[in-house]
Amino acid sequence: MAAAQLTSTCFLPSFDGLRSSTSKASSVVVSMPFRSLTLRSTRGLVVKAATTVAPKYTSLKPLGDRVLVKIKAAEEKTVGGILLPSTAQTKPQGGEVVAVGEGRTIGDKKVDIGLQTGTPVVYSKYAGTEVEFNGLSHLILKEDDIVGILETEDVKDLKPLNDRVLIKVEEAEETTAGGLLLTQATKEKPSFGTVIAVGPGLLNEEGNRTGVPLSPGNTVLYSKYAGNDFKGADGSDYIALRASDVMAILS
Repeated sequence: MAAAQLTSTCFLPSFDGLRSSTSKASSVVVSMPFRSLTLRSTRGLVVKAATTVAPKYTSLKPLGDRVLVKIKAAEEKTVGGILLPSTAQTKPQGGEVVAVGEGRTIGDKKVDIGLQTGTPVVYSKYAGTEVEFNGLSHLILKEDDIVGILETEDVKDLKPLNDRVLIKVEEAEETTAGGLLLTQATKEKPSFGTVIAVGPGLLNEEGNRTGVPLSPGNTVLYSKYAGNDFKGADGSDYIALRASDVMAILS
């Protein structure tokens, strides 16, 4: 009986952040007595994450504490005007509220969603379900997954919601203690910075905001891998995270 030798190789989508690319494994080789057959995939698999709503449906009403957001188009050019290929475009984390649910019940109190249609918002990177509706990309997500309201193009103007905090990240050290210059890849990600803005806090059982134990101007230490990272218009790094991810105030 002929022996077969198989080495697995195929083309699969890989993700650097949320930008899809195509990674290559080895080829599939089948050895037989009279011939050798090599099977090789010629194209990557296409993954479509969004759910497409049929054109016959003209209205989409979120339920409960969910919000429907029309996703902002990805940037096609850099600030300097360089055209970006689709694989290098940053997945947007912002959009416009186009519909809201009826709210939720906390204890015996009905709490409406605190966002109006037309509000420009920023949301958590991995939140919600993407939906293609009326030929446009939308996201259905819970109100709590919305990080804040952003009415300008600069993240430093973000108004955090709920228990979120906006922090300007301290610049990474350029050299080691011995004076050696660090490359971008070897710089340690900072985990402290200055509070720029705070949200009103979570709702308690009476439906009242509890506040946040931080104030703008506080220098804080926070969990290294928490929150959502943003780049400001001036090139500064910002992070929006929950107040519970802030571990200490430095002074």
